Amino acid sequence: MIQLKTLLNVIDNSGAIIAECIRVAHGGRYGRIGDPITVVIKKAKPISQVTSTTTSPSAASNPAAKLQIRRGEVKKALIVRTRKETRRPDGRYIRFDDNACILLNNRQEPLGTRVLGVVGAELRGKKWGKVISLAPRVI
Repeated sequence: MIQLKTLLNVIDNSGAIIAECIRVAHGGRYGRIGDPITVVIKKAKPISQVTSTTTSPSAASNPAAKLQIRRGEVKKALIVRTRKETRRPDGRYIRFDDNACILLNNRQEPLGTRVLGVVGAELRGKKWGKVISLAPRVI
C-alpha cells in the first residue's frame, strides 16, 4: 500500500532513481499495483551520465534521449510493485521485496523505453499492456 510520503524505487531508464509519493490519483488513501500516483523525484542520475549514454546516432530518434529528469520535479508514476501483499483471485498472496514505480508522461505512457525489473500481473487487468510488454518478467 502506497500512501503519502512513501519512497519508491524507479525501475525504468528515465534517469530517476528514487521518488516520493505525494498523491494517490484515484482519491483514496492507499495505492496498489496498477494505480497511478503523483511523485516528486528525490534522487536522479546526473544529467551528463544520462545524456552521454544516448549520444549515439541511433539515439537521435529515441524519445528517451531528450529526457532529462531532475531532482525536485513532480511527475506522474505507476505503481508496479509493493511490499504489502496483494490477494490474487485464486486465493494466493503475492508480495515483493520493495515498492517500485515507473514514470509516466501526460498521456499515461511510460517515459522510459525499458523496465528494469519484474512487475505484478495485476497490471494486465488494469489495462497497462504497454508496461507489461516492456517488462522482462511478469509475476
